[in-house]
Amino acid sequence: MKLKNKVAFITGGTSGIGLETAKLFRAEGAQVVIVGSNAERLAEAGKELGGEVLLVSADLRKVEDIEHAVEQARAAFGRIDIVFANAGASTVAPLEAITPAYVEENVALNFAGVLFTIQKTAPLVPKGGSIIVTTSFLNTVGKPGLSVLAATKAAARSLVRTLGAELAPRGIRVNAVSPGTIATPFYSKIGLTDAQLTEVAAALTEQVGLKRFGDPAEVAKAVLFLASNDSSYTTGVELVVDGGLTQF
Repeated sequence: MKLKNKVAFITGGTSGIGLETAKLFRAEGAQVVIVGSNAERLAEAGKELGGEVLLVSADLRKVEDIEHAVEQARAAFGRIDIVFANAGASTVAPLEAITPAYVEENVALNFAGVLFTIQKTAPLVPKGGSIIVTTSFLNTVGKPGLSVLAATKAAARSLVRTLGAELAPRGIRVNAVSPGTIATPFYSKIGLTDAQLTEVAAALTEQVGLKRFGDPAEVAKAVLFLASNDSSYTTGVELVVDGGLTQF
């Protein structure tokens, strides 16, 4: 029960890493707030988690939605001990296909959404609280067609350092978890055909030191470490969970 009596605010908590983290946090004693943009997936996540969670619908590209979600958490629990800014999405776009609208969409969710999630939750986070951001192996490895997503994730990594320094005097830790190739719905949403997905998966698996995709539950355990007092003297870091993809 590493998170007993803690309140956790999780964005992108309806599937993949976010949902597995919510399950683990619940098992470790936390009260959990799940924020998602799809009402149907939000309801399904609530069922999987046993119904004893606060479900909040919000589009993180809109600051007013973030404010609404944070206010619901404040009204229900009075504080937020753990913030897991996990929401993110994109589609593949080669250089010649990138448009201003595409850039704006990616920045709005993957960077501004993270920034304003932290800004709006931070006033409710007490001393000893923890903020965790999901970055990506794309911070380190260049992949064709994902330049804008990679840039937003690198920007989020930078936020972890700067906001970590800014919030340190308040005793709040800010860290990142950087997943590699994880078996989540993310890959099915980036705009590739089934044949292309199979080809990409095979190529990525070959590049991973451990020669397999990771499981969302394996990333969730890393997030638990960063959320709990086990990492009480750790801030500003990016914990890489990628099976050796960016190391070998």
